[in-house]
Amino acid sequence: MRRPVIAGNWKMYKTVKEALDFIEAFKPQVKNATHCEIVIAPPFTALSGAVKAAQGSNIGISAQDLFWEKEGAFTGQISASMVAEVGCRYTIVGHSERRQYFGESDETVSKKIRAALKEDLVPIVCVGETLAEREGGHTQRVIETQCHQGFTGLTGQDFSHIILAYEPVWAIGTGRTATPELAEEVHLFIRDMIQRAFGEKVAQSLRILYGGSVKPENIRALMAQGDIDGALVGGASLQADLFTRIVNF
Repeated sequence: MRRPVIAGNWKMYKTVKEALDFIEAFKPQVKNATHCEIVIAPPFTALSGAVKAAQGSNIGISAQDLFWEKEGAFTGQISASMVAEVGCRYTIVGHSERRQYFGESDETVSKKIRAALKEDLVPIVCVGETLAEREGGHTQRVIETQCHQGFTGLTGQDFSHIILAYEPVWAIGTGRTATPELAEEVHLFIRDMIQRAFGEKVAQSLRILYGGSVKPENIRALMAQGDIDGALVGGASLQADLFTRIVNF
């Protein structure tokens, strides 16, 4: 039985104080939520404070990105070891906004996954198609390419420490959400692809999250699908009451 994961990606929102206030308000509301893993990904500046604020709770803290080198002359970058030292247990890798605005490629996703695994971080690896690719009938081809190139050199054992997130780019921050049935179709395609590459045991244990305008109003229908194992939540994770309702789906 795959344990669901509900992860909130705060993107470039919340100061340190706002992050701490959120966690203090959020903790008591989800303290009895044992049915899922809860993850919050604040901005880099708030990671240390968020880890301390969440200590002793059922909330895990994630970075939103990392760099693949351990150290060096890479101004503005943060390494996996730095993320781990702060106390993070997870990191997002390959989010569509990193791909769209900052030149993230399948090759760099691959490097970041391996860097995260070396530091015992759980990478939440994002894949998904644009609206043009969806309307052109290329969803499966795009995701297959992202996975094949992004997972280069990984083993079945590596996948026991990886979470995938299907996030159709056309549904992120737009208010448009893939129907539960459409999302399930893509999740099943991804699981079948992983099974062909790494075997049934790996595929059946892999958790695949859905991301794209997830709200309290649609989380239950999404989670009713057999191959949707949780959610990567954007805007609705910024308000403690909304995110609580999603966690307690």
